[in-house]
Amino acid sequence: MLPNARLTAAQVINSVFKDGAYANIALGKALSKQNHSEQDRRFVTELVYGTVKAKGTIDWLLQQLVSRPLGKIEPMILNILRLGVFQIYFLERIPASAACNESVNLAKKFGHEGIVKFVNGVLRGAVRSKESIVYPDAEKDPRQYLALKEFHPDWLVKRWLKQFGFEGAQALCRFDNEPPPLTLRVNTLVSDRKTLLASLQEDGFEAEPSKWCEDGIVCTKIPELSVLFSKYNDMFYVQDESSMLVAPVLAPQPGQTVIDVCSAPGGKTTHLAQLMQNKGVIYATDIHEHKIKLIEENSRRLGITIIEPSLQDAAEFKPEWASMADCVLVDAPCSGLGVLRRRAEARWKKNKLDLKTFPPLQRDILRNAARYVKPGGRLVYSTCTLEQAENHYIPAEFLENNSNWQYAGFQHPLTGETVDELQLLPQHDGTDGFYICALVRKE
Repeated sequence: MLPNARLTAAQVINSVFKDGAYANIALGKALSKQNHSEQDRRFVTELVYGTVKAKGTIDWLLQQLVSRPLGKIEPMILNILRLGVFQIYFLERIPASAACNESVNLAKKFGHEGIVKFVNGVLRGAVRSKESIVYPDAEKDPRQYLALKEFHPDWLVKRWLKQFGFEGAQALCRFDNEPPPLTLRVNTLVSDRKTLLASLQEDGFEAEPSKWCEDGIVCTKIPELSVLFSKYNDMFYVQDESSMLVAPVLAPQPGQTVIDVCSAPGGKTTHLAQLMQNKGVIYATDIHEHKIKLIEENSRRLGITIIEPSLQDAAEFKPEWASMADCVLVDAPCSGLGVLRRRAEARWKKNKLDLKTFPPLQRDILRNAARYVKPGGRLVYSTCTLEQAENHYIPAEFLENNSNWQYAGFQHPLTGETVDELQLLPQHDGTDGFYICALVRKE
């Protein structure tokens, strides 16, 4: 017997909302353990990501169908209900009867007869009330309208409405809800973009060159992901286009000494090594020991030998590195509001108070990393957020307090104009939200 797709989805969703798991990691583990058909694997993926993204709206709908607070419902049963509601309201091709019946069957595995009747009653009610649900009016209450229709937390929609207006906030939310394409950075130590692109197309991939990065490939259709890793394992690194822009801005040269202070899992670090033609040395640090192993694994897979990973707090000074590096990269920890489409659960894990925790840390890391740069050396500060308190104001404040530093300037990847900093906005640029700034220590 093939495993039950909905059961797998419910278990993954429960691990995300009950245990705090990352959706992509929990899903990957579950699919690797189960012998699902390719069609069912896609169905499980759709159920998991769809239910997780729409959690806020699903809970709003559920609260209209049950008399008790959702927090009083046993987590697995609540997540079975969420999965059922997602299918009934948001998957048109799934018959409502199938969504109800399969959810009831799942409830039988995890609850007594009373629980089964409860699940059946709630979901039958969902079917009956589907056509009569009234969402808030977009003009009268744009915040709640966008939060519920576009699956984002109310506090974040409020923030984006203020920053980008209704149309901009709506476009940003919709971008987050779209499945991201698979984007690859070619490992130029063993291949080139033209060669890898042609090979992928021969194997049935629909792929095209990235307009943002000369080493990037965007895959819009993937026939079999296993082919990519079995046949081309050392020829690429999975990385978003905006993230690919960082290493060329730092622009390290072969033979130089480079420090990457927030390196894991090693995407930008390995890109730096490619630009250096695997000559010189890159000291790659991270604060988490298990992430050091990821840097090592990615380096081995790509055939890179110049990266030296080590456990180190980026905000703590390492005296032996003082004024040692030609280039330093600070890809700072941040609120991550630019990459919500890639992290389905992240929108529900964050809150506005979290945003205040990052700028002090970012200031400390930038100040410390700058001490490692030689006179005349270069430093790049980057984040994957849209928050200007974490972006523009961090290097600007640093320059105000350090007269021996200045903006370095670099070419905009599309226009070629010289800029001091680059802020990519998903709703405008069609990439993950990202910020990059280049600084130089004066001679």
